[in-house]
Amino acid sequence: MLKDINLIGIAGAGTMGSGIAQIFARFGKNVIVNDIKEEYLTKSRNLIDIFNKSLIEEGLMNENEVENIFSKIKFSTDKNEFKNCDLIIECIVEKLEIKQDFWKELEEIAKKDAYFATNTSGLSINQISSKLNDKSRFIGMHFWNPAHIIPLVELIRGEETSDEMVNDLKSLLETIGKQAVVVNRDVPGFIGNRLQFAAFREALHIVEQGIASIEDVDKAMKYGPGFRYPIIGPLETADLGGLDTFYNISSYLFKDLGDEKEVPKMLEELIENNYLGVKTKKGFYDYSNGRDEEAIKRRDKLLFEMIKHISNK
Repeated sequence: MLKDINLIGIAGAGTMGSGIAQIFARFGKNVIVNDIKEEYLTKSRNLIDIFNKSLIEEGLMNENEVENIFSKIKFSTDKNEFKNCDLIIECIVEKLEIKQDFWKELEEIAKKDAYFATNTSGLSINQISSKLNDKSRFIGMHFWNPAHIIPLVELIRGEETSDEMVNDLKSLLETIGKQAVVVNRDVPGFIGNRLQFAAFREALHIVEQGIASIEDVDKAMKYGPGFRYPIIGPLETADLGGLDTFYNISSYLFKDLGDEKEVPKMLEELIENNYLGVKTKKGFYDYSNGRDEEAIKRRDKLLFEMIKHISNK
C-alpha cells in the first residue's frame, strides 16, 4: 500500500531543487523549499517561473496551471518547516560532511516516519546516511538535470533502506510522470553516470588517439547509437542485433577500447585553462558571442520534442 506522501520538503533552492519542487507542485503535492538565504529563495521562484514559461511555450503546460503551482510551494529559511513533511529531498552542496551534518540535524526535526532522500549524483548513500539513527528510511533519489524535463530518476538503496520505502517512492514518481529505476547496491555513479562516463571515456580516447575529431565523435553518437537509445537500450540493442553477433564483436573490440584509470590529459588541460564548457564560454566547443544561450535553448527545445513524443505514445 502506497504511503500517503502529500507534503514534500526540498532542501536546497538551486536549479535541481527548484526543478523538483516545480514537478511535485504541478502534480498537486504541497512543497516546502528551504535554503539558508532569502536571496536563494528569490532565485528559486524565478527559476520555477522560467521552467513554467518554457513548458507553456512548448504546449506541455497551460497558463492557468502557474498560479496553482506557486500556491502549492512555500519558501522558507527555517528548517523547522520540515517537521510535518512526509518526504524530504536534499539537494544541497555535493560535500559529504555537509550532507551528513544536515541529515543528523533533520532527524531531530522530522517526523519519525518521514522518508529521507538525497539527490546526490555520485556520493555514497551509505556514507551520507552514516550519522542517522534510522537508516531504513534513507535512500538516494537522483533526478537528472534539467529535472523538469528529463524523465529518469534513480532510486539508490543504502544497506538498510527498506523495501517499503523503495516501492512507495517508485509509485510516487510514476504519479508525476517520471521513469524510476532501482539501483540495488550503493556503487559510484549508480546506473546512468556509469553508462554516461563509459561513453565519455571512450569518446576522449578516440579523440586523443587521433581516430576522429571532437565534432565527428559527437556526430557519430547522436546519429548512431544515441539515435537508437531513446527507443531501445544497449541490452535491447544486443538482443535485436543478435547476441552471437555482439559476442563475436566483443571478443575483439573489448581489447581495443580505452580502459584508462586516470583522467585523460586532454580533459586535464582544458580544466587547467579554465575551459569549463558553457559556464566559461569555452570547452570542447566555443560558446562565445551568445553561443552559450543558443546551446542551452537548442538542447531544451530538442528535449521537449522528445517529451512530446513520449507523451503521445
